[in-house]
Amino acid sequence: QVQVVESGGGLAHPGGSLRLSCAASRTMFTIYSMGWYRQAPGKERELVASITSSGSAYYGDSVKGRFTISRDSAKNTVYLQMNSLKPEDTAVYYCFCNAVSRGNYWGQGTQVTVSS
Repeated sequence: QVQVVESGGGLAHPGGSLRLSCAASRTMFTIYSMGWYRQAPGKERELVASITSSGSAYYGDSVKGRFTISRDSAKNTVYLQMNSLKPEDTAVYYCFCNAVSRGNYWGQGTQVTVSS
């Protein structure tokens, strides 16, 4: 199995920034993509951003132009730079690691709160 550990959540003011990191350690299988979903109370889980091992990035419409995902493939680590944060970005962010032919492995979640 894959161990997925994420960090970097916290409190930010509207317009502020946070950076999340997620590392897949002791990976047994080939990783296809990594990224984050988020879930806020009363809302459906939303794909925030993902990046493949080849560097192809995807962003949800609500975060395009504000968030940037990057990777360090050698370390199986991804980073999510979140700028221009809005209150609606408040959620628990769950990192995922998608292993080829094995599906998703999940991080423990990290709380992001954007509030005045």
